Amino acid sequence: MENKSYIFNSEIPYEVTGEGTKRKVLAYNDKMMAVENKFQKGAKGAPHKHPHLQLVYVPEGEFYFTLEGETKIIKKGDSVLVKENAIHSCECIEEGILLDIFSPMREDFIK
Repeated sequence: MENKSYIFNSEIPYEVTGEGTKRKVLAYNDKMMAVENKFQKGAKGAPHKHPHLQLVYVPEGEFYFTLEGETKIIKKGDSVLVKENAIHSCECIEEGILLDIFSPMREDFIK
């Protein structure tokens, strides 16, 4: 399963995922997936876990990020490695974007 080789952000609509949060599924194949998550100030990503390895990169904004009970502030240029089945969540301090890279891809994100 995979999408196109060239992905143009301006051509992908956002999908609302919660109060103050929305996402765009970018490039993917069965081995990996990139997802852009946009957060308004105060928006939260509820605690959850999944069987995917996840790399989180912050291209803009500032967030409280909680990983396995430990909370740190992450901001532009920072990244977090979320291991498989690790409980994690976030809260947006300053409006921003989290870029998630998943391995393998998240089939539940594809309609």
